[in-house]
Amino acid sequence: MSGTVSGDESGYRPHNHDTESQVSTDVSGTISTEPEATPSSDGFRVVQRTLMRPDQELDVRALYVAGFSDFGVGEATTRQSGAGPDDSWSERVKNQAEEDADTPAASTSQPGLHGYGEITDQGHAVAGPNRRITFATYFNAFPASYWRRWTDFSSVRLLVKVRGHGNFIVYRSTSKGHVLRVESIHVDSDTTQSYELDLSLKPFIDGGWYWFDVEAEESSLTLVEASWGFFTDQTSPGRLSIGITTFNRPDFCLAQLTKLAGAHDVLALLDEIVVVDQGTELVRDQKGFEETAAALGDKLRILQQPNLGGSGGFSRAMDEAAAKGSADYVLLLDDDVVCELEGILRAIAMADLARTPVIVGGQMFSLYDRTVMHAFGETLGQYRWFWGPAPGTKHGHDFSRRSLRGTPWLHRRVDVDYNGWWMCLIPTRVVREIGLSLPMFIKWDDAEFGLRAGAAGYPTVTLPGVAVWHVPWTEKDDTLDWQAYFHERNRLVSGLLHSPYERGGRLVLESLENHAKRTVSMQYSTGESILLALQDVLAGPERMHRDMTYRLQELRKLRAQYPDGRLAPSLEEFPPAKRKKPPRRGKAISAPTGAVGAVKTAALSMLRQLRTPREFARKHPEAIVPYVEQRWWRLAQMDSSIVSSADGTSAAWYQRDRDQFVVQMRRSVQLHTQLYREWPALSARYKEALGELTAPETWKLTFQGLDDEVGPGALPVDAKGAE
Repeated sequence: MSGTVSGDESGYRPHNHDTESQVSTDVSGTISTEPEATPSSDGFRVVQRTLMRPDQELDVRALYVAGFSDFGVGEATTRQSGAGPDDSWSERVKNQAEEDADTPAASTSQPGLHGYGEITDQGHAVAGPNRRITFATYFNAFPASYWRRWTDFSSVRLLVKVRGHGNFIVYRSTSKGHVLRVESIHVDSDTTQSYELDLSLKPFIDGGWYWFDVEAEESSLTLVEASWGFFTDQTSPGRLSIGITTFNRPDFCLAQLTKLAGAHDVLALLDEIVVVDQGTELVRDQKGFEETAAALGDKLRILQQPNLGGSGGFSRAMDEAAAKGSADYVLLLDDDVVCELEGILRAIAMADLARTPVIVGGQMFSLYDRTVMHAFGETLGQYRWFWGPAPGTKHGHDFSRRSLRGTPWLHRRVDVDYNGWWMCLIPTRVVREIGLSLPMFIKWDDAEFGLRAGAAGYPTVTLPGVAVWHVPWTEKDDTLDWQAYFHERNRLVSGLLHSPYERGGRLVLESLENHAKRTVSMQYSTGESILLALQDVLAGPERMHRDMTYRLQELRKLRAQYPDGRLAPSLEEFPPAKRKKPPRRGKAISAPTGAVGAVKTAALSMLRQLRTPREFARKHPEAIVPYVEQRWWRLAQMDSSIVSSADGTSAAWYQRDRDQFVVQMRRSVQLHTQLYREWPALSARYKEALGELTAPETWKLTFQGLDDEVGPGALPVDAKGAE
């Protein structure tokens, strides 16, 4: 057994389980003898365990562990000494990852480790002879730059247990994605050996990860376990309350509760789980609920209340945790997510050990294509006032095609403005200080809360390795149905509260453009919903809690008055698509090119709406337009069409209405002009009301339900075309 150190950046201590005293190499490289240290000794806290699950599905294996092409024995033995940067080796591995990502062989061999090794029933990773397994993966690489940025630690300790014959090699990356070899330990023992490596966090100010590979020689090399941790006075984790909001997804919610009931490490930290059930299909009525409830015992509370959306459900969960006072954190979870439970422990560790109180968010993977990440971190474009992936990152990254090791932009640390409430850990002290969510029902509640917390000195950290799987946004479009109202209203309200620009930057203009696109696309129910949102914003903040209870049912009545708001489950329920005359010269509708082309197309589309629709289009839709092709410039050239929904379960018959276009556009110009003119005064009103809107005392009245069945500001049943 031999080993090396890498200058002043690392040191390791090997332990042979068959001896009473052990030989260790300290940071300076001198040899000393000391008793074996144990990971659970006083002052040491594990913050990330390496995950190796034998029952794991192959379609997510690439997020945990991967294999590379075989390496010669001679090559392996020549690398066992000398642990400094190895640019040629790191470049070769990086190129290998990039080549593998573009080949069919990689998509099957990497997730399953075919030909590289296996994950045993005991949860050990075994590299086959002359093969290498890498843990440069999303869940098992250590996000060193985040611990460098948000804590005061100067080094991290890696604890490892291995046996067999080969090399255990530690790498780090830079913020540019360059890979450097830090440490190499040669293992030559059939009994389990323990090693401790102290690794510096100094080089990670802008980004970078640590990870390790196990490389076998002529016989296999087994990684028994590995973990990362720190010496700290705060070895006892904070107490946790979990808040789950559910609405008519009782099967999903029960599955999540059942999984939590079997997570003993999480249960040990759990104060309680609060399920806020706002639906008509109740979780407690599901088959198997009694067994799960019995397993959770007094750690489970089910609360029923009217449907107040995500902000109402999560506000209830936050209020319950803060008022009870026995939990340090409240973890908000969507009801339809599958959670990597180790991520909960990692989030608590980061929140416990951060130098200042922080909100710790989890990232989101697609529940359908499970190696695809929604976003690495999210920020708000302040001039446009719209959310999106943080600068320098990419939406929809697929780790099965582009590995962590071979994707340079993944190595930058990403700072965020907020984290989605699919998984978000919030200190209860933050809730007590800044209040609950704004009464937004859905959309923008998480973003606004993150901005408000940040302004109060509580930043959000979206921590890699903390994640859930969720139904992807690509499978729905909540800008076209009743949710369009909440998108519009809440975007404007959050802008009035937090935009640094005097009149919201480009927000008012973008709102006008968005409404115009809806009307030229024959989406009149969406257009009317947007106008209603504008009216409500201009009416002031006083009505927001009232609208939590009543606006949804009013919006559904409103949408039913328009053809685009009436959905049918089958295309056969509509007349067949026909045109009286074919397109001129057989030309297909093409997308505008460039800014000038877009402006020209928009102007011509607006003028076309003033023409009388073709009579034949009233009897037959002119085309069937799949959801992925429903663009404003295409629909603007039609007088009617059948358009499918984002989830593929239904469709609607869009029909052009000249009078409706004229009425809506006139009102839109008037309302947007009023909003722009009144922005400063309106912003002051909302800021003044913010404390009362988010106060637990105000929310408690909403949780109990409003007494006024109709209430002020209720939408008339016949709102079509109303001025």
